[in-house]
Amino acid sequence: MKTSPMSKLFGRLLALSLALALAVLFALPARNAVHAGGKQAHEKADKLSPDLRERLRGAHGAQEKAEVVLQLDGEESVQLRAFLNRNGVHVKGRFQNLGSIAVELPLDVIEELAAFNTEVASVSTDRELTASGHVSLTTGASAVRSQINSKGKAYTLDGTGITIAVVDSGIDDTHKSFALTGKIKFSKDFTGENTTRDPFGHGTHVAAIAAGLSTPTAGKYEGVAPNASLVNLRVLNRQGVGKTSNVLAALDWLLVNRVTYGVRVVNMSLGAPAVESYKTDPLCVAVRKLVDAGVVVVAAAGNDGKNSVGQKAYGLIHSPGDEPSALTVGSSNTFGSDARGDDAVTTYSSRGPTRGYYTDASGVRHYDNLMKPDLVAPGNKLVSAEGFQNTLVTNYTRLETGAYLTDNMRMMYLSGTSMAAPAVAGTAALLLQANPKLTPNMVKLALTYTAQPLAGFNMLEQGAGELNVEGAVRLAKLIRQDLTNATPLGTPLLTTTTPPTPQSTVAGTTFAWSQGLGFSYTYTRGTNLITKYQKVYGTGILLGDGILLGDGILLGDGNLLGDGILLGDGILLGDGHPWQDQPVFMPYGILLGDGILLGDGTLFGDGILLGDGILLGDGILLGDNVVNPLTVLVNGDNTACMK
Repeated sequence: MKTSPMSKLFGRLLALSLALALAVLFALPARNAVHAGGKQAHEKADKLSPDLRERLRGAHGAQEKAEVVLQLDGEESVQLRAFLNRNGVHVKGRFQNLGSIAVELPLDVIEELAAFNTEVASVSTDRELTASGHVSLTTGASAVRSQINSKGKAYTLDGTGITIAVVDSGIDDTHKSFALTGKIKFSKDFTGENTTRDPFGHGTHVAAIAAGLSTPTAGKYEGVAPNASLVNLRVLNRQGVGKTSNVLAALDWLLVNRVTYGVRVVNMSLGAPAVESYKTDPLCVAVRKLVDAGVVVVAAAGNDGKNSVGQKAYGLIHSPGDEPSALTVGSSNTFGSDARGDDAVTTYSSRGPTRGYYTDASGVRHYDNLMKPDLVAPGNKLVSAEGFQNTLVTNYTRLETGAYLTDNMRMMYLSGTSMAAPAVAGTAALLLQANPKLTPNMVKLALTYTAQPLAGFNMLEQGAGELNVEGAVRLAKLIRQDLTNATPLGTPLLTTTTPPTPQSTVAGTTFAWSQGLGFSYTYTRGTNLITKYQKVYGTGILLGDGILLGDGILLGDGNLLGDGILLGDGILLGDGHPWQDQPVFMPYGILLGDGILLGDGTLFGDGILLGDGILLGDGILLGDNVVNPLTVLVNGDNTACMK
């Protein structure tokens, strides 16, 4: 819907006036600029995560135990070590490289732990996590297998030389999808069940989508990066459940061993409700450290896209998908066809914005409200490897395809953002094979800039759009390999002065690229995103650093983004055209501070509730971290919500 310049100006003035009024009324704190280090400064009065604080308020009896993860700010003092060694306090694991410790202790001494002001940065619940399936054709992966390098030599783009770490429920290494000597470089169990295979059945399916061989199906089903290697880190037990501390132990191991095994990509098709801000959530903090070390981390968005009565639900992106440095993936539905013209975002795919929060000294919640997911990929009713006699197929027999009856060749259906994430992880491996010098932020640029906006879905549902392997590979190959954090802003980004044509034809469907890049609170567009080097593409820098929510002005030293980059003024509808041609779904200022929703043109109309994070108005529902029970998405019929 087009608006006149005068009405648009009036709308912005009205939104600005309202923002100022609300800032006074609710005492909203000013947002600080984020500098190149990647942390956003804020004063957090309460070191305890919101769910831990609530539990403490409702505690019954001094003997009640709690399992927590504490983030350290520096080295442990003699006094803190003494506290951790006292009777009744049990250290379950120290994750030295992440600066965190998993502890079981009496609930009534948690306040005492938080009182170590100079050493303990935050204390969080050791939360329970759960597991969050024609992919190569519909994503465009098959179309890019044959490549020519810069020296004119032909090669196959299949993930060769890249290792993907799969943090999941294990991998059945007897399945023929992995029947290549050295395919799985290393396996380790972090659940205590002393097996690295996959009795649950989720991790095997996920791993084969990312990097499965086509041998068992004579080429019919092939992973996106079939020759990539795998590292199998088992953090979910035979019921598909794990703890935050399990995942932290795996990520801590990865930080030390990533170079040894050539790990450039991590897939995390799992998650927990995003209760606390990404700034203190232990999983998010760990993911940021991996990304800062140069590892691409792909996370499932979650499967809470609608509520119990079938209404669209917003604000239920899971952790660690709410971490801004992660590549957060939602799920699209291809309806079983390779052609992309009818593709849609699945109803169950979790929508943004992110709703983790911290509580200030006055008891006011401050929500993150980041724009997620980053993109979507096929995730509905995907066929992939079936782990031997796994729990999922045993309990849900209709997951069995029946096409291959030999035990180590069986294939099964699964649906969910868990299946979409490894398609993106496999694509990241292809990009890194084509251009080994890409940083995680450059990988995110290539994936989102070339994504296909899906008709009728806004950016809180699809991010930049649907995964386009053909376009992402074509762009990634053109990015120079001599760029570093010291490269001056505005240096030519590509090896050519002619940027790639911003459209692709995949499986018979021709579509325009999004030609944009999502930031924390907005999006950017402009050809300078791909023709000139931007400082935000470096390592150790968060995309969105230096961006001020609201007016498009760059804060800080002005050296993170150059001229020719246009910051968006709202969240776009997604009508199937590139970002610059889409109508605005929610005008700028819709997420003012801490959970106040201004509906689509409605300022304070009926149905808008201020105060507790439940925001209703104009058909928009922002969730309040509701935890759904573990179930399974069976054949895409939404009988379950497993990520």
